[in-house]
Amino acid sequence: MADKDSAGSETFHNPSAADPAYHDLDSRIALAGHPIHAMLVAFPIAGSFALAFCDVAYWWTGDPFWARAALWASGGGFAMGCLAALAGAAELLLVPGVRRRAAAWSHAVAAMVLLGVMAASWSLRLQQGAEAILPWGLILSWLALGLVGIAGWHGGKLVFEHQVGVSLPGTEEDNDPALKPSDMKGNSPS
Repeated sequence: MADKDSAGSETFHNPSAADPAYHDLDSRIALAGHPIHAMLVAFPIAGSFALAFCDVAYWWTGDPFWARAALWASGGGFAMGCLAALAGAAELLLVPGVRRRAAAWSHAVAAMVLLGVMAASWSLRLQQGAEAILPWGLILSWLALGLVGIAGWHGGKLVFEHQVGVSLPGTEEDNDPALKPSDMKGNSPS
């Protein structure tokens, strides 16, 4: 929707923002207030980077150690990605404000495609061993890195722009006398 402001320029309004559920962004799957999805995503990210590094190292050296390490990196990245996906899907389904943001759906789609690529890479390596690395294993590992970047970009938008899972004023911080209002700058919902 577009309206004219006092200067005559157009301003846009999000009609969903009028619904109180739009601003409900608190994590439902958390441990001591820390979102579990945010804790778990580091592992598949590290697995994707380790996989790409191991594939390049194997390509460069031909050492079978790197093929075994790549097998473990792809399997571990896939397994931890499945756990992160379960926590992320629960957040998507249980937190109404998350479902109403396009970045959440873009993040979810990119992450699911990443899981598919990691599964294909792991399966290929289980079946063919070191022969799987050149060229398909290498291609899949670099595709996984690109997907990590896309999923991470949209996940970052959810945290930094939309403040999904971030404690905002109106919670425990309001009762903490050590925090002054100026300390909480940047955490107000927009």
